Amino acid sequence: MTTLPPDNSLIRVLQQRISSSHLRLRLGIEADHEAQIFGQGRNSFHIENWYSIHSVIRNTLRLLLLHQRGKRNALNIQISHNDLVIDRLPEPFDGYTILQISDLHLDANPQMPQALIERLRRVDYNLCVLTGDFRAKTHGSFEAALAGLRAIRHHLKKPVYGVLGNHDSILMVPDMEQMGIRLLLNESAVLRREGAEIYLVGIDDPHYYRADNIEKAVLNLPETSSSILLSHSPEVYRHAAHTGFDVMLCGHTHGGQICLPGGIPLMCNARCPRNLCSGPWKYYKMIGYTSRGSGVSVVDVRFNCPAEITLHHLCRA
Repeated sequence: MTTLPPDNSLIRVLQQRISSSHLRLRLGIEADHEAQIFGQGRNSFHIENWYSIHSVIRNTLRLLLLHQRGKRNALNIQISHNDLVIDRLPEPFDGYTILQISDLHLDANPQMPQALIERLRRVDYNLCVLTGDFRAKTHGSFEAALAGLRAIRHHLKKPVYGVLGNHDSILMVPDMEQMGIRLLLNESAVLRREGAEIYLVGIDDPHYYRADNIEKAVLNLPETSSSILLSHSPEVYRHAAHTGFDVMLCGHTHGGQICLPGGIPLMCNARCPRNLCSGPWKYYKMIGYTSRGSGVSVVDVRFNCPAEITLHHLCRA
């Protein structure tokens, strides 16, 4: 069993925030497997930790005179719109808008925070959700990512909720919550409007850490309530649908990031059907959306797969 260091102030804050078992799980895997290429998680291969191949890809793009073009593509963040038609949506929430930002990887490119801020100045919404991966690497310092997030937080309207991704450390939670970002760590929150309620549920990373616990997250949810799940990865879509969620918002895949013409991804890095790896989808009675993300991973380029932030418009059926 992982022993928690008693003299660490961050650990003391987290012990008051989440269960000791959840904290031990997260810290233990971070220590044992954070830079691992093979094994751990739902996928057995993790290209984000194979740093030698990152250089090979960058140098190949430079030889093909495509690297600078790809970097420009990555900073050209689109504003996408998506209608979420929900059968049991309370009438006061008809027209309610949720801004989703995913896979920010804020320290991958020093220009990324400002590029994102420029897009945020052009959108209007009622609620913001962040679906994980704030850091570029899966281990090491996260101070640069937090600095970028602080700059962005000043341009986000309250309330702001989020979940952790496979690049994020549990030790980032206290700083993020001090910024006014409520992390949902296998937890739920109630959204109220004109006397009506819907539930927002968030789970910890289900891809690499496998720290997700949907059963715990829905303990306080009435069965007849309208509910939205935030998950970093779409890989838990079956569990989410059969639990009874109306909507699932996720990211992780970057939509492939480097795609063939027509947006055909070379790789999605998620164990789920390809039609769930980008944009809107449906499984059973649940509707979902997988964001292409606003940032980049592995290499700082995009081809045939624009970065995005998404405005989800809730609609009554």
